[in-house]
Amino acid sequence: MAPFARLPTEEYHLSYKDLKSLDGTPDHGAAKAKRLIGHALKSRVEAIDQDTCQVGDEDAFFVGDLGEVYRQHLRWKKNLGRVKPHYAVKCNPDPQVLRLLAELGNGFDCASKTEIEQVLKMGIDPERIIYAQPCKTKSYVRYAAQAGVKQMTFDNADELYKTKQLFPGAQLFLRILTDDSASLCRLSQKFGASLDTTADLLELARSLDLDVVGVAFHVGSGASDPKAFVKAVQDARFVFDQAAQLGFDMHTLDVGGGFTADDSFEPMAAVLSASLDDYFPPHVRVIAEPGRFYVATAFTIACHVIARRSVTDATLGTTSYMLYLNDGVYGNFSSIIFDHQHPVPRILKCGDDVLYDARRSGYDSPSQVEYSIWGPTCDGIDVISSSCAFPDVVNTGDWLYFEDMGAYTKCSATRFNGFSDCHDVVYVCSEPGASALLEL
Repeated sequence: MAPFARLPTEEYHLSYKDLKSLDGTPDHGAAKAKRLIGHALKSRVEAIDQDTCQVGDEDAFFVGDLGEVYRQHLRWKKNLGRVKPHYAVKCNPDPQVLRLLAELGNGFDCASKTEIEQVLKMGIDPERIIYAQPCKTKSYVRYAAQAGVKQMTFDNADELYKTKQLFPGAQLFLRILTDDSASLCRLSQKFGASLDTTADLLELARSLDLDVVGVAFHVGSGASDPKAFVKAVQDARFVFDQAAQLGFDMHTLDVGGGFTADDSFEPMAAVLSASLDDYFPPHVRVIAEPGRFYVATAFTIACHVIARRSVTDATLGTTSYMLYLNDGVYGNFSSIIFDHQHPVPRILKCGDDVLYDARRSGYDSPSQVEYSIWGPTCDGIDVISSSCAFPDVVNTGDWLYFEDMGAYTKCSATRFNGFSDCHDVVYVCSEPGASALLEL
């Protein structure tokens, strides 16, 4: 496919083969990814004339590197080979990401009828889906039953009665409470049965003739303490033993999500793997629900500077600037509010210069200009960065970019104040293995 050939879905592709044609020299690893992403960003922004473009042409857009998703999958298999990933669709339901993960053989963690439907429409076997929502809408349960999505979680008695009424043939996972105090987003306040209630729940499930096949837990989104996995695995073993005493033949452990894409993944995976080996024999199937691990570092967003205000401090004799972008916390930066993220702004295009991934010495940028960065809505909380500095003077019409914007961004954007929640994705692929799977 030619670079940036427009697809029917209004998306773009730039493949590994296209990269080699840029200067005839193939790159490898991170350098290859940078070149592809930089080329995609540069081509897009240089084609936009803010004074003559159509409405929406200068909207914020993403560049998604499917090669990064592929590399993360290889990283997972290397460090957690026993654990089969079921991608958390809610984190980023991007259709090309789902397509790649499906080709890689992953399962899917879905939390709603819409997510289940999206995955099934891709031709995914319903046995590869876990309906990982302990408190479900009745009509959604009926839909899951009709679609053959049998794996579901529960953590309370009412859910068992609901399942008996609507889907008695379901394969149930008892979700237990865990310590998620070291995570970015805590979930234990909302979901999970405490260990002093699990016996009663299992006894009720037995009396209702329901099939409880496993235990599930979640140490919180963006977990940072490996010891949380150790305690959770120990507690899961306790519940497995409770179930065995009641005649259940549990065969699956769901270790949930919480896996980050940074350097903490390897030590956390090592702790989890050791705990699984200590408490669960090889015949027990182990699955997980990673989300941000796969996609956080795979997406970069480019935003247009739509306005600028100068702020002068007469006492200090300094001038700083307020920059207003065409995206903010009610859009793709919602992760700042509810996911505790801190996106780092960088200059993409300043005047006629494209500065993606520019690295300049102190001699090149002897002074810094202070900025605060704001979203486009009329709400005062719509601030992306309260303070940052650039070595260049950024003006209206310039572009900024933010890396690591793949997790809980586009999926949670709103239409507040009439701004669109829909932004293009320019796809690149920095790994030939992923290109081959997707036939790019």
